[in-house]
Amino acid sequence: MRTASAQLPDDIEALKRLVLEREAQLEIARHNERAHLTLIEHLKLQIARLKRMQFGRSSEKLNAQIEQLELIVEDLEQEQASTAPEAPVRAKAARQQPVRRPLPEHLPRETVRHEPEAGCPECGNSMKTIGEDVAEMLEYVPASFRVIRHVRPRMACACCERIVQVPAPSRPIARGLAGPGLLAHVLVSKYADHLPLYRQSGIYARQGVELERSTLADWVGSAAKLLEPLEQALGRHVMAAEKLHADDTPVDVLQPGRGTTKTGRLWTYVRDDRPSGSADPPAMWLRYTPDRKGEHPQQHLKHFRGILQADGYAGFDRLYEDDTIREAACWAHVRRKFYDLEQAERSPIAAEAVRRIGKLYEIEAEIRGKPPHERRAERKARAGPLLNDMKIWLESTLTKIARKSALAVAIRYALTRWVALTRYVGDGRIEIDNNAAERSIRDVALGRKNYLFAGSDAGGERAAAIYSLLGTAKLNGLDPEAYLRTVLDLIADHPINRIEELLPWRLSLTTTTSSDQPEAVAA
Repeated sequence: MRTASAQLPDDIEALKRLVLEREAQLEIARHNERAHLTLIEHLKLQIARLKRMQFGRSSEKLNAQIEQLELIVEDLEQEQASTAPEAPVRAKAARQQPVRRPLPEHLPRETVRHEPEAGCPECGNSMKTIGEDVAEMLEYVPASFRVIRHVRPRMACACCERIVQVPAPSRPIARGLAGPGLLAHVLVSKYADHLPLYRQSGIYARQGVELERSTLADWVGSAAKLLEPLEQALGRHVMAAEKLHADDTPVDVLQPGRGTTKTGRLWTYVRDDRPSGSADPPAMWLRYTPDRKGEHPQQHLKHFRGILQADGYAGFDRLYEDDTIREAACWAHVRRKFYDLEQAERSPIAAEAVRRIGKLYEIEAEIRGKPPHERRAERKARAGPLLNDMKIWLESTLTKIARKSALAVAIRYALTRWVALTRYVGDGRIEIDNNAAERSIRDVALGRKNYLFAGSDAGGERAAAIYSLLGTAKLNGLDPEAYLRTVLDLIADHPINRIEELLPWRLSLTTTTSSDQPEAVAA
């Protein structure tokens, strides 16, 4: 301490400057420490995302982990930004700043010119332009309502006294106030952005537009009725596939007059052969039923012929009794059982099972997008031996553990479905798992947290129809709101025998028009 004090200057001003410098250095060190923490959490988040990309829905706890990490990173970044030192930091930042990407070209530009005063500030002479600096700022303009006035003049002929007037344009809802853009926004907000109608009503009220929840509900019901033929055409396309993914999810449904809820089901059927190199457009079709009886998928799939990839639900079993529908099981479900045991009990056997299944997924990652015959050859050469070894190992392990243990249940689950689990090896069209179906009902799971329950069985059927159209639009790379807005603008006047022309892959959407609304051309 004496040595340190001996080095301090005796001048008061010099001491003040030294204290300020030390405080600045300390603040810089604190800022760099926060940057280190932010970087660590960013890396954790990136690792979690990469794991989910590798394993998909099979990594059950990753979604919750990612959501938690997102919040941690967000708070750290906000804290770092709010406490950044004002003095310039000379030391190299601990975290490399992300490269700023150019703003998208399709966004409209508004130019604000900052002209100097006329005449040179020194001598007053006129000046000439020798260049300019341009800096862009991304701004957000809140969504706004507009009233479209359709004016139809009545013209009279002075000679023959005939009156001529252009017919009134069709409206999505007869005599309704809502245009196609507003209807599409309400539907997408409810079914894709998970905003119940009463919340939407409150949002619109803040913009000075009073729309009662009951009015919005009427619009949703009328729009769903208008879209019904298109949803049926979508179902026909899905059921014409050679391979389908199927799954179901529960949804609470209010029982009118009782004040209680029951558990209905949403069944999803997904046609998506892009992983096997097919150019056929992907699509998803959801069906609602008031319960989970096996008769429902049997009714839905009564005209389907081909491969059904699904979980081990017993209600599907009758579909496999003849040879018209062949079962393909899901390795993600098998892995999930072992993964849960590994996490809960730190079981080395479960960990080994997860590792072996991971090897199968590594092969799939390499052959994704290749044609069926190449996938089949690669699987037979590489996955076949791994599966043979795994079956021998599972059977041997089963004899060494307690018959009623959770681990034995997981092993028997795999062995009893072994034929269906390994069918993908000999058929390049089949996937290793049923994740395509599980992805299709993620919006349902998210919406369920906000809605709490559907209002009735009819509400469940409406939800299934709208989820089908919006989900299919996203599968085909379309903005679901732009797609739905275009369809609602066209469907009232579109011939019913050509309804397939309004399916997502048949419409050509242009980006903007003079009214900032997308135009569509039926293919």
